[in-house]
Amino acid sequence: MDDTKKIIAAIDIGTTKIATVAACENSGKFDILGFGTAQSNGIKHGVVRNIEDTVKAITESLNQLGKDYNADFPKVYVGIAGQYVKTTDNTCRVLVNGIVTERHLEELKAMAMNVVRPGSETIDVILLSYSINGTVVDNPLGKQCEYLYGNFHVITGQTMMVNNIKKCVVQAGLDVRTVFLEPLASAEAVLTDDEKRRGVALIDIGGGTSDLAVYKDGEVIHTAVIPIGGATVTGDIKDKFGITYEQAESMKCLYGSAVHVSGSDVSIEVKTAKVNSNIYVSRNEMSEVIQARMEEILNAVKFQLETVYADKVPAGVVITGGGSLVANLNQLASFILKNSIRLACPISNIEGKFADSLKKPQYSTVVGLVKKGFDFEQGLRKKELVEQKPEPKPEPVPEPQPEPVSEPEKKEPEKKPEKPKRRFGDMFRNLMDKIDEDE
Repeated sequence: MDDTKKIIAAIDIGTTKIATVAACENSGKFDILGFGTAQSNGIKHGVVRNIEDTVKAITESLNQLGKDYNADFPKVYVGIAGQYVKTTDNTCRVLVNGIVTERHLEELKAMAMNVVRPGSETIDVILLSYSINGTVVDNPLGKQCEYLYGNFHVITGQTMMVNNIKKCVVQAGLDVRTVFLEPLASAEAVLTDDEKRRGVALIDIGGGTSDLAVYKDGEVIHTAVIPIGGATVTGDIKDKFGITYEQAESMKCLYGSAVHVSGSDVSIEVKTAKVNSNIYVSRNEMSEVIQARMEEILNAVKFQLETVYADKVPAGVVITGGGSLVANLNQLASFILKNSIRLACPISNIEGKFADSLKKPQYSTVVGLVKKGFDFEQGLRKKELVEQKPEPKPEPVPEPQPEPVSEPEKKEPEKKPEKPKRRFGDMFRNLMDKIDEDE
């Protein structure tokens, strides 16, 4: 099978549901080959509380998928969230002392991934910016520098929590390819490139948690996990009126409202196991319960946004997830966050007979996991090409030759002054004079 037909499988292991999708990419679109879902048991606030129950739920979801699509995909992409997920910003540097190459970028990212606290492991590393000599650069490749700096948003999870998620998937008969933070997966499914560029906040209200991802200039600049979700709201209704969890969930979706409106009330009859002892639930009272919890979630989001944006988020706030399926939530969110609100479902190019079923807010995460899975595979292929391609060897620089040392000039020996030559005639006369003197 060629790369364009590569099968990607993803599992969203949530507090209220398990969703599994298998898909292949075809000309930029995702063809959904199989889809399975099951009620989740054993998960609370995104954390595995019972491995056996979680494995059963994953297996049921896989069996449901297998009824329509019977193919082998031993490795899957898994979403992760929960109150034990933490985020930090780290700056790393690498010595270049020359031209920046792909290898330097990979080395920087590897350094950021290794900056973790004891008992935690890195889930994802997101590049915020590069800088050279104190100046931020969009693309450092090919630039000359001594040190290259990288600013990263590092997402870590408690090792025990991550291992329990992986253990459940393995016991269900699969291997984990890698894990992704769920709000980043949901963002891939529901946000537009223009929203990410201008600056947008995504709130994914799941069953056990509400996850936040903030974008600016096309990149993630902040993430957070709020340990309250749609299941918390349902639990409040259940406790308030003494009904079952399933009845409370149904009442919330059919008659609930995130904004309490005073005035005429409607009582809704709820059947019980006892004969002639049905319960009547006040719609206004139920809305009061829902509004109180939704305000708690939105105020927590407001606090997080104020830490990264002095002003309101330019492109507004996008809300998705199964917990967003409450009437008038956009009105409450607009009032608290003082911004434009968009309720969203997956907008990725998904096709196939399951496409309509997946274009719902509660499936934003699993659709986004599929898209991130394809992006991850492309990144691996790019990395392999970089590793296979040898770095260009610098042209050999000739070794400096020692300068020739000039030999000292040879001094000619000083000529001794020549004695004056005596002529023969003079010698003879002197001799004769001496003889005469002797006589």
